[in-house]
Amino acid sequence: MPAWQPWVGVVAEFNGDQAAGLRRLFGQESLRVITFAAGSEGVGKTVTVANIAAAMARHGKEVLVLDENTAGNIASVFGASAKYDLFHVVNRDRRLSEVLVHVAPGVRVLPAARAVQKLGKLERGQQDALLEALGSMAHPADVILVDASIDHPLGFSPLGLATQETVVVAAATGAAITDAYALIKKVSLGYARRHFRILVNKVKAADDAAAIHANLAQLARQRGVARLDYVGHVPMDDALRHAAKLCQPVVAAYPESAAAAALRGIASDMLNWPTVASDAGGLEHFVQQLLHLSQRIDPVTIHAG
Repeated sequence: MPAWQPWVGVVAEFNGDQAAGLRRLFGQESLRVITFAAGSEGVGKTVTVANIAAAMARHGKEVLVLDENTAGNIASVFGASAKYDLFHVVNRDRRLSEVLVHVAPGVRVLPAARAVQKLGKLERGQQDALLEALGSMAHPADVILVDASIDHPLGFSPLGLATQETVVVAAATGAAITDAYALIKKVSLGYARRHFRILVNKVKAADDAAAIHANLAQLARQRGVARLDYVGHVPMDDALRHAAKLCQPVVAAYPESAAAAALRGIASDMLNWPTVASDAGGLEHFVQQLLHLSQRIDPVTIHAG
C-alpha cells in the first residue's frame, strides 16, 4: 500500500468567522503544537508532558494540553480531576469552560479522549459546535501539547498527524526501545512522516540515553524510515516517585532534583526549536485535521518489525 500523505486533497471548509475565531484562540503566528507519543505503556509519557507543560508555563507561556488518555491522565498528575470531555462540547451538553481543567498557573488541560475517537464521525452541527467553542475560548495558547493515546483505532493519533513536531518517549529498556521503533516505522510508512524526535526517559546516565538515540537513529536512517533527532533525557530519580505521591509535577515539588532540572532544560529547548517555512500554516493544518483528517483516512494495518 502506498504511503498516505495527510495533506493531499484536504481542503479547509471553514467560513471566515470560524477561521477568525480560531486565530483568536491560538493567538500568535508562532504557536507551537507538539505531540508526545509512545510505543507502549509505562514509559512515563504523561508525567513527562505534565512536567514540560508546567516548566513552559514558568517561562510565561500559556500552555494547552490536549489529553487523549482516560486513565492516568494529565490532570491527575496535578492532583486534579477531569469530569467532562471535549465530546460534551461537541454535543452541546457542556460549555468549553466547564470541560477545561485549570491545573496550574498557565496550564490548562482539555480532556479529549472521546472526542478524538469520534472525530471521523462528527456531523456538521457537531463540527460547528466545536468550532464555535474553540473560537470563543479566552486566553490564547502559546503552546499546545498533545498527549497522544497509544491505542487509537487508526494506529496513531489524528491530532498527532497534523502537529509540527512529534516527540517519541522511550524508556531505557529493550522492550520500550523496540516498541518505540515499531511506532516510528508504522507512522512513517502509513502516514508519510519522515521526522521524529526522541526523548529517553528513566535512564541511569546521559551517555546511555545518547547511545539509545544513536542506535535508533542509525537503524531508522539505514532502513530509510525517518530522521530521528535527540530531545534529551530524564534520569531515574526518586523525586519523580515522591512527586507522584504528592500529586504534583516534580518541577514544582522538587525543583532542585536532577529530574526537574532535566525537564526544565528540555522545555526551554523546545521553546527555542527553530520554526520552518511550513509552520506559518501550522494552525490551519491543525484545524484541518481536527475536523477533516479522520474522515478521509482508513485504518492502515502495518506490521512493523
